[in-house]
Amino acid sequence: MSTIVRIALVLALLSTAVFAEDISGKWIFNVETTAGSGTPTFVFKQDGEKLTGSYNGTFGSAELKGTVKGSDVEFSFETTVGDQKSKVVYKGKIEGPGKMKGSADYGGLGEATWTGSKQ
Repeated sequence: MSTIVRIALVLALLSTAVFAEDISGKWIFNVETTAGSGTPTFVFKQDGEKLTGSYNGTFGSAELKGTVKGSDVEFSFETTVGDQKSKVVYKGKIEGPGKMKGSADYGGLGEATWTGSKQ
């Protein structure tokens, strides 16, 4: 293997390690929708790429599950509004220690953008 290839491989591995942050802990999100804004709380537990935890906000409380792959994070939970069950899906990017942002799909109830800060 040439020296250039080795250096490129090491740099690729290091860049992956930089984004392999463990997001476990309590997070406060600022969520903006066309209907208004909110500040739900999430508690995450990360085990490798597996993500579990809880949501507490406008839709009550719910258990969540998802994944963290590099800087990409995705998680979801189910909620009931009236008689309608809905799956809420958050997708985003980890931007650095204690910061992430992305978008959310409220399963037919609307969409949102969000930023999150670790507490």
